[in-house]
Amino acid sequence: MSRIECVDPAETGLNAERLKRIPAFFDPYIEKQKLPCVAVLVARGGQVAHLSFQGATEMGGSRPIDEDTIYRIYSMTKPVTSVAAMMLFEEGAIRLDHEVHRYIPEFQDAMVFAGGSAEKPELKKPDRAMTVRDLFLHTSGITYSFLMQGAPDEIYRKKKIEHPSWGGDLKSFCEAIAQSPLAFSPGDRWNYSNSTDVLGRVIEVASGMSLDAFFHKRIFAPLGMDDTFFSVPEDKLDRLMACYSRHPVTGVITQADPAGRGSVYARKPNVLSGGGGLASTIGDYFKFCLMLANGGELNGVRLLSPKTLEFMTLNHLPDNKTLKDMGDKTFSESRMDGSGFGLGWAVTTDVVATTQPGSVGTFSWGGMASTFFWIDPVEDLITIQMTQLMPSGAYPIRPQLQQLVYAAIEE
Repeated sequence: MSRIECVDPAETGLNAERLKRIPAFFDPYIEKQKLPCVAVLVARGGQVAHLSFQGATEMGGSRPIDEDTIYRIYSMTKPVTSVAAMMLFEEGAIRLDHEVHRYIPEFQDAMVFAGGSAEKPELKKPDRAMTVRDLFLHTSGITYSFLMQGAPDEIYRKKKIEHPSWGGDLKSFCEAIAQSPLAFSPGDRWNYSNSTDVLGRVIEVASGMSLDAFFHKRIFAPLGMDDTFFSVPEDKLDRLMACYSRHPVTGVITQADPAGRGSVYARKPNVLSGGGGLASTIGDYFKFCLMLANGGELNGVRLLSPKTLEFMTLNHLPDNKTLKDMGDKTFSESRMDGSGFGLGWAVTTDVVATTQPGSVGTFSWGGMASTFFWIDPVEDLITIQMTQLMPSGAYPIRPQLQQLVYAAIEE
């Protein structure tokens, strides 16, 4: 098992004393049992300058987290799926302007919600067909059941279009989405959604492989990501920590999924969710981020061309709009002010509007259990934060971490 090697922060232009503020700042979260744990990795120039582990695998528990701890990364699965799809793009197997119904025929007859109720929806034809690009961008008109924004996601709840509880496989899951009303015509808005799950199905159709097999063969094995999977193998289950949920009104924290063998991650899911199904370690996800920061290559293994990565990290929203311009009433795993969206992640377009230090072109995303990463190409900086508390907006730990990390830059 590979260990994460750390260097003297000064070698990377970071201040060691200021980096020590990171665990000191998050100590009260652990002591007051607001979070079960916090793991943070900061790297610059590809070298790890800070690595800290606080807390335990269970709230108030005695087993500390470490490099071997496995976390549910939820929506940090989306960048992995996006990379997989762009690998197929580079091979000519898919195009961004292809209609989704080329790969999933049921989308040929997709309709848009135009009024009425979830019980009696009024429908209309979309202004244009949904494209593969829309799936990357969350401009497809697809929604999520948990958003509570109106009739379309209420219909998802009635149909149980939620990957943990869906009885069928990814194919039938995507067909059910296709047969449910779109929230808007593709391209009209940005709405966080099951779009990346549908993109996962496009990968299966275009490659002729199941999503888990494609991930393993084409991404995880080549990068040495030996601890990343849709279900945790029997011999690694003792490393899977517990996950918690905080009530939005009372603030009471309860266990949402147990550690180890009692977890839903102990068995293979029906739906291989490209939008939120993976579990991983901080070291494995660092390898993935390092590949991205290196322009698609790691240790002699190239997954993508540097030009493809450059293209993926541009803002692809129409007219250079921000997430706030196109989706100010929806949920996002990223700050919406000053952020556009690339092919699989948020992209900083206006540093001032984010109210945080940073750089134009920084790309990032997070997961439902408060995991988060960002890559700042200007500063050659990678930061990853791991914990296990839902929802991800329970506390402002992401911007707090960004403040602390940028404060440590000296040169």
